[in-house]
Amino acid sequence: MIVDLFAGPGGWSRALAVLGVRDVGLEWDPWACKTRASAGQVTIRTDVALYPAWPWVGRTQGLIASPPCQAWSMAGKRLGLLDQPLVHEAVEDLAAGRDTRTRLLTACRDERSLLAAEPMRYLHALNTVGQPEWVAMEEVPDVLPLWKQYAALLRRWGFSVWAGILNAADYGVPQTRKRAILLASRARTVQPPEPTHAPVAEPETLFGPGRAGWVSMADALGWGATDRPVPTVCAGGGPGGGPEPFPSGSRKMLSGARESGSWTPATSGAVPPSQHRGAGYATQLSTRPDRPTPAETAESHRWCWSLRSNNQAHATIRSADEPAGTLFFGHRANECTWVAAPAATQPAGETSTSAPEPIRITAREAGLLQTFPADYPWAGNKGQQFSQIGNAVPPLLAAHLLAPHLRVSLSPDNFTLAA
Repeated sequence: MIVDLFAGPGGWSRALAVLGVRDVGLEWDPWACKTRASAGQVTIRTDVALYPAWPWVGRTQGLIASPPCQAWSMAGKRLGLLDQPLVHEAVEDLAAGRDTRTRLLTACRDERSLLAAEPMRYLHALNTVGQPEWVAMEEVPDVLPLWKQYAALLRRWGFSVWAGILNAADYGVPQTRKRAILLASRARTVQPPEPTHAPVAEPETLFGPGRAGWVSMADALGWGATDRPVPTVCAGGGPGGGPEPFPSGSRKMLSGARESGSWTPATSGAVPPSQHRGAGYATQLSTRPDRPTPAETAESHRWCWSLRSNNQAHATIRSADEPAGTLFFGHRANECTWVAAPAATQPAGETSTSAPEPIRITAREAGLLQTFPADYPWAGNKGQQFSQIGNAVPPLLAAHLLAPHLRVSLSPDNFTLAA
């Protein structure tokens, strides 16, 4: 079996399914478990820290782990950095067969910090019978020192190991999401996967074609090269639930406009500015023709759309023609929004009118930017869905990491994201 600790909504599982393999996921969050069930993934709902390791001994080919990142992430208080010495101590003890977690947990500033040591408890148990054959782990970049500790211990047990930072955009993910990765194998010399994409497309040489350019949000969302739709208006409140931002009855009209594809300005991400987003705005969306009128086109060139990764002061803002910054969610302060900015070129002498109001990203859009399929069955309310999406490993990145372990090749055609 392939055991997936902290399996979340199925980022690793989706990658394995594309590669023709299935795993068993251990996950605590009930909504992530519901998502996994709807996606047809095998799941044990449990606390990874309490679940015994012995059921997997003698039957595990691969071990995957993406411990919760909230204690380490820049989106939170980052108390995991203060707890890091305790986590290192727990890993060292567990590798030697000493379970000191209860004592160390009482000293941790964030009880989630110690979850990053849990994979070693499983690895120590499995190593007694020469398993697993391979290991793949992923976390936020600040966890790299811990992964290097894991690497040193795994090498003592006969593994070839690589640990380092990878940028998901280098592997076709429309997001410059950097993650600390650990790869280990008993069966082959481990190296990080060769990047398939670069910030700028590379020319063909005598040695073959160069890498493709980074995938933009517009391309990932199917906006096309010239006719870019306005970002999907997200009725129903923010990721944390929140108040209904549109009057009762407008939700259906907005949904109809989205599904019909009728809102497609002819310039890059541009829309006519609107001062109000009530019923009148909804009616405008639902009755627009397939192409804007000349008057609307003349006005729409003033604005282009960008994605703001969160509401914090250091938020990354990227044009739709670029990959997104790292998407993370969890509370209203971290919601992602589409924002309009003045276009780079405007006719001389013209002044810009008021920009359109920001539009919250939808779960479908956020999932696509994480390389989940457009029809992935996210469970729960908006907050629960966004939390799952932000915490997941991008399946396309995961597939690049897992394919060498499984001795299969990964084709770009394997990942078709559109519904």
